Amino acid sequence: MSANSTRRLRIRHTTHVSYAQAAVSSHNEVRMTPLTLPGQTTLDARVTIRPAATTWSYWDYWGTQVTAFELMDPHADLTITASSLVETSPPADLPASPAWAEITERTAASRLLEFAGPTVRTTVPPKLVKKARKAAAGLDPHETVVAVSSLVADRVSYLPGVTGVNTSAAEAWEQGAGVCQDIAHVTIALLRGLGLPTRYVSGYLHPEREAELHRPVAGQSHAWVEYWAGDWHGYDPTNRTRADESHVVVGRGRDYDDVTPHKGIYRGVAGGPPEVTVEFTRVA
Repeated sequence: MSANSTRRLRIRHTTHVSYAQAAVSSHNEVRMTPLTLPGQTTLDARVTIRPAATTWSYWDYWGTQVTAFELMDPHADLTITASSLVETSPPADLPASPAWAEITERTAASRLLEFAGPTVRTTVPPKLVKKARKAAAGLDPHETVVAVSSLVADRVSYLPGVTGVNTSAAEAWEQGAGVCQDIAHVTIALLRGLGLPTRYVSGYLHPEREAELHRPVAGQSHAWVEYWAGDWHGYDPTNRTRADESHVVVGRGRDYDDVTPHKGIYRGVAGGPPEVTVEFTRVA
């Protein structure tokens, strides 16, 4: 792969939480550090906390890097800033897919089974799986992913604000609208229903493919899927495209619950929802 096909992205993900009254204490987990993978190298990554707190890091069961910290003194607000510099490359051409029977056999005898069954977020009525099976009749696994993703994107329009973080795949389908998280959950539900191991991917998508160098661009975190057909392959059903050098992987799991960017508990009076901003700068 030629050097000029790569891109280097600086990402700044800020989460600000304000409490109605000062929180007595809080315990937090952050999953905002991009992974180093084939086609993606994290050159620098750091998480800073205000008020200042001691952090420690570990890898969770799903292979995501977690930054944990706790604040034991009263604090009126909390700001988490995750900064990273990531180099990405276009994906290789898709190899020929194994037969469906081979995928079934491999799934039953390995950890792929963890990505083959429904979760609370990825359960849909049998009639929807039947609809997906009809759309994918006669197709190989790669073609099935494209067909099912199109089926979902045709039904579930991208419309922020109509769903929440707890919306299920069935609810998003019924509403006919949602965000990337919802579209990913519905796609996962249907692909698993057809016998294809599929996992949820949390990360970032640069909003401008041909972004000007060194110009900051506002964006947001993103979600897509990876399916197993001899190896794991990424596909973005919201944008109807393969995951490519504009996508940055932070974590993978069965659904959103396994890779929530910020998860925590605190003692105090409930406040409003967190304010989240993501800024991208293409530096090479």
